[in-house]
Amino acid sequence: MEKPKIGFIGLGLMGGNMVENLQKRGYELTVMDLNKDEVAKVVARGNATEASSPKELAENSDIVMFCLTTSAVVEKIVYGEDGVLAGIKEGAVLIDFGTSIPASTIKIGAALAEKGAGMIDAPLGRTPAHAKDGLLNIMAAGNKDTFEKVKPVLDEQGENVFYLGKLGAGHTTKLINNFMGMTSVVAMSQAFAAAELAGVDGQQLYDIMSAGPSNSPFMKFTKNYAVDHVSDLGFSIANANKDLGYFVQMIDDLGSVSDIAKATSGNLQAALDAGMGSGNVPEIFDYFTKLKK
Repeated sequence: MEKPKIGFIGLGLMGGNMVENLQKRGYELTVMDLNKDEVAKVVARGNATEASSPKELAENSDIVMFCLTTSAVVEKIVYGEDGVLAGIKEGAVLIDFGTSIPASTIKIGAALAEKGAGMIDAPLGRTPAHAKDGLLNIMAAGNKDTFEKVKPVLDEQGENVFYLGKLGAGHTTKLINNFMGMTSVVAMSQAFAAAELAGVDGQQLYDIMSAGPSNSPFMKFTKNYAVDHVSDLGFSIANANKDLGYFVQMIDDLGSVSDIAKATSGNLQAALDAGMGSGNVPEIFDYFTKLKK
């Protein structure tokens, strides 16, 4: 597929930088976002137009890309009266770069297949700065022929493009990854909070734990906030809370139980309820130091 026309919905920090990268590489885009200032920035750079509806965007696109916040938003944009499903062309492909519930992804893929269109779930790793330079990590899944069809475009968006198998495997992998990472940060944050409450020096605790197998980049992020008061893990409590909730739902959909994930999710939700949602995940340390019986 040479220089396909791309429709992109979701111009937040990550999506906006992904679109800028695509524009630099000569792609023609149709875009949508609730933030009209961001739409105007894209259109002003050239070779891009704004669609009035997801249906119109899909009608004008060979590849439709989402970089959206939740599965509920994705489903609304797909299934709405003027949604993507109503306008998708036969042979077109929908790529969902967000973090979504795998069962929802699989359901959408089946609906698209009935229209002769394909779907790839392709959640992202790394930062908006990497997005602007086309250096993301992309966890892609779906029909292999569909993946190969869009891989040239994915290669211009990601330094590392992983193919993970059947549709939904990308979102599954991303949720597992975030479960592991955010559970580690929450547990480590409570460890440093326990030291604080007990009068144990946090730097010494870090020196001891980092000298053994507990050492990791996540421990460094946690220590940076708990000890040095530097918040440098760019992932919010609100986003982590959403992803852990999705992981719990995924495990439930698989007919299993994860008490560990439920505990992490409960702590993140409590911090969110305490007004800490916009803070980075290691800032949950503050919640733990103030927590009383």
